Amino acid sequence: MDGITENTVLDGRVRLLQPERGYRAGLDAALLAAACDAADGARVIEAGCGGGAALLAAAMRRPQTGFTGVERDPAAAALARRSIALNDLSGRVEVLEGDVATRFQALGRAPFDAALANPPFFDDPQALRAPAAERRGAWMADDGLGAWIGFLIKAVREGGTVTVIHRADRLADILALLAPKAGSVQVRPVHPFIDTPAKRVLVRAVKTGKAPLQLLPPLVLHARDGGQHTAETEEILRGRAALAWL
Repeated sequence: MDGITENTVLDGRVRLLQPERGYRAGLDAALLAAACDAADGARVIEAGCGGGAALLAAAMRRPQTGFTGVERDPAAAALARRSIALNDLSGRVEVLEGDVATRFQALGRAPFDAALANPPFFDDPQALRAPAAERRGAWMADDGLGAWIGFLIKAVREGGTVTVIHRADRLADILALLAPKAGSVQVRPVHPFIDTPAKRVLVRAVKTGKAPLQLLPPLVLHARDGGQHTAETEEILRGRAALAWL
């Protein structure tokens, strides 16, 4: 792996090691962490945790909760473990090497209470210009979005929650993939500006849930006057507020 930088997230509460080149954590990881609503004592798994940005931020937000990350890239998994140690979280945060293309049972763990993921945004190599080799794993879902949703559903107990962040134009696909095994779906659109279409959606579902789908008020990232983060977004990014579900 190329050179490593140390950055801070969550208003300096989390120290994060990241490669100088390749995939570096951004807003999506921060929002996914803020959307984790696991209760004290719960066990949470993140599929495709990469270098651990969302995993560590979620763990810092939920100090009484245990977290397990799964990552197929050995270098990224090793970097995540270094960040875990750097933040003194080794007692309740771990990273396993594994792939969503493999059955969840291969991890040898009991089902979790909650599962999180920021799946790669593309599963068609023709859909975008080929990303740099060091970023391909983060951008391209080799086994398709269905493999990710299927893994997450298998990873949680009945009544457990699945939370993902993804492109807004894949919402119909996400709902269809969740439908056979999960319900009580809540969707929170994420808009760049109040007057522009959503670019992202946060989706939370309950395994075997039966409640009707709920479309929640959107999160608007930027104000038109200068493009700064809205007050709500700023509070979320600094860890002063969470992305709440009903």
